[in-house]
Amino acid sequence: MRIHDRFYIDGQWVEPASTATIEVVSPHTEEIIGRVPDGTPANMDRAVAAARDAFDNGLWPRMTPADRCDAVGKLAELYAARLGDFAELITQEMGSPITFSQLAQAPQPQMMLSYFAELGKTFTWEDERPGLFGPVIVRREPVGVVAAIVPWNVPQFTTMTKLPAALVAGCTVVLKPAPETPLDSYLLAELIDQAGLPPGVVNIVPAGRRTGEHLVCHEGVDKVAFTGSTAAGRRIGSICGQQLKRCNLELGGKSAAIILDDADLTATVGWLEMASLMNNGQACVAQTRILAPRSRYDETVDAVAAMVSGLAVGDPADPATQVGPLVARRQQDRVEDYISVGQDEGAKLVTGGSRASGRERGWYVAPTVFADVDPGMRIAQEEIFGPVLSVIPYEDEEQAVQIANDSDYGLAGTVWTADAERGMQIARQVRTGTYGVNMYMIETCAPFGGYKASGIGRELGPEGLSSYLEYKSIARPA
Repeated sequence: MRIHDRFYIDGQWVEPASTATIEVVSPHTEEIIGRVPDGTPANMDRAVAAARDAFDNGLWPRMTPADRCDAVGKLAELYAARLGDFAELITQEMGSPITFSQLAQAPQPQMMLSYFAELGKTFTWEDERPGLFGPVIVRREPVGVVAAIVPWNVPQFTTMTKLPAALVAGCTVVLKPAPETPLDSYLLAELIDQAGLPPGVVNIVPAGRRTGEHLVCHEGVDKVAFTGSTAAGRRIGSICGQQLKRCNLELGGKSAAIILDDADLTATVGWLEMASLMNNGQACVAQTRILAPRSRYDETVDAVAAMVSGLAVGDPADPATQVGPLVARRQQDRVEDYISVGQDEGAKLVTGGSRASGRERGWYVAPTVFADVDPGMRIAQEEIFGPVLSVIPYEDEEQAVQIANDSDYGLAGTVWTADAERGMQIARQVRTGTYGVNMYMIETCAPFGGYKASGIGRELGPEGLSSYLEYKSIARPA
């Protein structure tokens, strides 16, 4: 049992404003494994005040970018020494298979810290341009106090798509972890404290939705960086729009994997195990629509079903496990409801479709494949956020692209083919923020984000750093 009784605010551990707590429940055992204070609006007010003072009056935004980079680099070094601890914590909190936690949940956040620490050293912070009446100086200055609100599925990954870029830019941050996964944020707070960042630069308050909205609305916040559902993103976007507050919204997805008629099906299906079912299907970039040519449709359905039915489902702490439990009972209920919807709509249930066999405890759903799926069905249009795949037939490449684009979302996607240039031609036509040809990867050096209802703005890469900056033009006589 991991018990924390304070928040990290203004460089110190402070008492909560109420006795309310958040109980962290194992999705594998359904037992309580941790307890933390539940943040209230009063706690958020204190955190924002600390961040506001650190930005308006403190050293951090006035340091040289190189010095800020050195501080973030030190945090990256401390983080690297605790990768195993982060991986184990996240697996315990939300059921991510330990192999995935060791591959992505912990190492990739550390790489993001290191990346931005190095990027800031070569980034152009000020340049001079010739104007009509004399030179113009273009400065990049920090946007101010950032509210970083992160989800439960990849808590450290989504934290680090925001935190290091904001810090290198010179911003101060109030981080609100999700109530399902607050434990890893306490380990992060310990490392921030060890790194010696000035008080108020990073403040961490786990809390639920009501307190999160209080943070979004707070007049002391200059920018909101949010990862989560499209429904919540719409609400946050409307608040930020009304207040003319900057925001980044990384939201949902319903990504399509287009299998062309010349694809190596064995290799493709091997990749789709990760691209479609990573993190127990709880990933916004998951390729859950599998588009197969009519000429190879039955073959594709059989190959996908064989892969899915052969996955090891079980204890996420077991290195042999490939699919673990869903994060909460409500998520299990949601996924099971969608499986019922798919059957009611007339899709063919090929494998799965029930709770994982032999699992009396834990929020497990057997990995599921539907065939004969019409692109207009709800299971092909709505984000399920679980291990459920829909195999959809198409007649030609033009129709495949049309089906891929027939979505409210546009976050990720892939194409699978023996001809890489043919794949690039498809990639250029699909309206989505990230794409892969015969692979899928989120690269730290490249912008990440979505089209349409998948969000606004970009994270990672130089574009991600720029999103935490304001641009100031200073004209002067020649």
